[in-house]
Amino acid sequence: MRFKNSWEESRTNAGQKMIRRVGFEQVQKMGEQGAQIVEVLASKEYAEEHIPGAINIPLLHMNASSVAVLDKDRPIIVYCWDYQ
Repeated sequence: MRFKNSWEESRTNAGQKMIRRVGFEQVQKMGEQGAQIVEVLASKEYAEEHIPGAINIPLLHMNASSVAVLDKDRPIIVYCWDYQ
């Protein structure tokens, strides 16, 4: 799998947003604990390979309507493979 690491946004005790890098094992663990994994790959790339259980919302199609399927009360991890 091409996944190496990602960034996680969380909140400090004061309610401020915080972003940190997380590895594949942490993403898997967070997914098992109820986090939603969103891959913003184009549909064709998503069909070729994606993180098991991930939701595909292509970045070019991301809008209020497409993200309405996400549960705002659960953590959301957004992932995109970059070939660079």
